[in-house]
Amino acid sequence: MEMTSLIDMLLGLVVAGVAWFLSEQNREQKRLNILLNKTREEYATRAEMRDDMRQVMEALHRVEDKLDKVLGRS
Repeated sequence: MEMTSLIDMLLGLVVAGVAWFLSEQNREQKRLNILLNKTREEYATRAEMRDDMRQVMEALHRVEDKLDKVLGRS
């Protein structure tokens, strides 16, 4: 085997390895992108959070009013 053939084979193996690595990275990026989009869809929207917080605050105010009555505060 000549030296140029050996160098060509090694260069071919390096290029094939880099191509395989990049394709695997691309697949992983697509997978993570799908998972991120799924998480965004399932995550509560801002309006939903605002409504939930409003309900919690109203419940806390009712409890506070009851405590004020029990403790004799106005």
